Amino acid sequence: MVSIPSACLLSFVSVSVLGIHLSLPITASPSASRHARTNSDPFPFSPGFNIETVITLFEQLPSHSWEFGTEAEALLEIYNPELSVFGEKLFPPPLPISVALNVSLSLSSNLEEDVNSNGDASQGVRALFYAQSKMQINLGPGPVNGSAFIDAGFAAADPSSLGVSAVLLGLSNLMYMKAAELTMGYLTGTTPRSENGAISHRADVAELWADFLYMAPPFLAYYAIITSNTTLLQENVSQCSLYRDVLVTSPSNPSINPNLTSSKKSNIEGIWHHIVGPQSTDLSLWSTGNAWATGGIICVLATVIKAPSYLTLGWKDKAVSSLTGILKEILDGAVLHQDITVDPFNGLFRNYLDNKNGTASPDPVESGHRFSEISSSAMISAVIYRLAVLVPNLAYPSSPYIKFAETVCSLLGSGLNGQQHIIVDGTATPTADPLCWQCTVPFTAGSPEGQSFVVAMYAAWRDCVKAGVCEHK
Repeated sequence: MVSIPSACLLSFVSVSVLGIHLSLPITASPSASRHARTNSDPFPFSPGFNIETVITLFEQLPSHSWEFGTEAEALLEIYNPELSVFGEKLFPPPLPISVALNVSLSLSSNLEEDVNSNGDASQGVRALFYAQSKMQINLGPGPVNGSAFIDAGFAAADPSSLGVSAVLLGLSNLMYMKAAELTMGYLTGTTPRSENGAISHRADVAELWADFLYMAPPFLAYYAIITSNTTLLQENVSQCSLYRDVLVTSPSNPSINPNLTSSKKSNIEGIWHHIVGPQSTDLSLWSTGNAWATGGIICVLATVIKAPSYLTLGWKDKAVSSLTGILKEILDGAVLHQDITVDPFNGLFRNYLDNKNGTASPDPVESGHRFSEISSSAMISAVIYRLAVLVPNLAYPSSPYIKFAETVCSLLGSGLNGQQHIIVDGTATPTADPLCWQCTVPFTAGSPEGQSFVVAMYAAWRDCVKAGVCEHK
C-alpha cells in the first residue's frame, strides 16, 4: 500500500516494502531522464595538479571493502555532489520519479524477482555504478559477519562504507535496500559494544577504532533519513560522542600516551587515539585515524543539518552543537599545535601526530613515525572546507583551519623543497601505509584511501569556492 503523508506531499511517497518503511522521493515528472547526472563541470578550478589523473589511478587501486566505499563516496562528491550529503538540497535525493514509481509498482508485480535482480540500478551515476560493481550482496540467512554488502572478514563496520551507495541503489532496486536493512540491523543489534555502548568496529570483540566513524555512522544516518527513523538518527549522533569519550586525549582519559611530557599532553588534548580494545590497541595518535573520524563526523553533521525538520524537531540544535564540538576538539589539537603535529619540512601532518622522535632529517627512513603523509592532511583539509560551508562561524576564511587547508592544497599543487606530492601518473605521495599504520617507511606506491582523500579534498574545496566562502587563487 502506498500512502502520501500531507506533510510531505510534494517531496515523498511513503512505501512499506519487505517490512522496510521508505520515504521515497518525487522530484521530477515521469518523463524525466532516468539519469541523475550533474550538469556542471566537476573540475571548474585547477588545484595546481591534475585531479583527473588522481581519479583515474584511484579507480584501479582498491581491493578491500573500506577502500571500495571510500572511493564510491569520493566519486559521488566529485561527479554528483547533488546526491552526496553535502548537496545543496539533500533530502529527498534528486532522483527521477520513475525510481519511486518502480518501487511502488513492484508491490503489485513480481516482488521476489525485483528484490533478487542484479540489474543495473546505478541510474547513470558513476559512483553508484562503481559501488554496484564491487558489492557481493548476500540476502540469505547469516551473511558473513552480518554485512549483506560484501565479505570483510572480522571488520564489522568496514562494509558499511558502501552503505550510502546501497541506499541510493535501493531506490531503484529493492535488493540493495534489503541489504541495507540487514546491515543496519546487524550493526545496531548484533555487533559487540563497549561498556559505554559504542558499537564495535570489530565483529568478534568489542574494540573501538577511530576508522569506524567513517564507515558506519554516515550510512546509518542516511538510512535513518530515508526510512524516517528518528531514533536511529539520534543513535548515530550518540555514537560519535561515545567514541569520543573512549578515544579522546584529555586529562580525564587514562589512555593518554605516556611518552609525551605533561606540557605536550595538554597541547594535543582533543586528538583521538587510534584503537582501544583487547586485540589491536594503538594508543598513539595516528593522523589518518583522526582523518577517518572527522571525515565520518562531518557526514553525520551534514545529514542532521539537512534532514527533514520533522525528524530532528526538538533535538537538532543540541546534536549540531555536539558534533561541531567534537570536530573542533580534534581540529584544535591537530591544527593549532603544528609544532608537534606537522612536519616542518613540508607542512603535512605526521603519520603519528604525537611522534617527534627520530633524527631531525628529511630522510623518512631515518625519521620513524615522524614522517609526513598526505592521507590525513588531505582528508582533514576536506573536513575543514566542508565545515566552512556548514558552520561558517567556526571555519571562517581567516581562521587557522582554513589557512592550514589552503597550505595543504597549495602544497599538493606546487610541491616544496623540490618534492612533488602528486606525480605525473596521479599518485599522491607519501602516504601512510594503508595496511600497516605502524610501519615507519612512507608508502609511495599509491594508497587507495590516500587517493580518495585527495579527491575528497578537491571536491570540498571546489564546493567551498562555489559557495563563495573560499577563494580560488
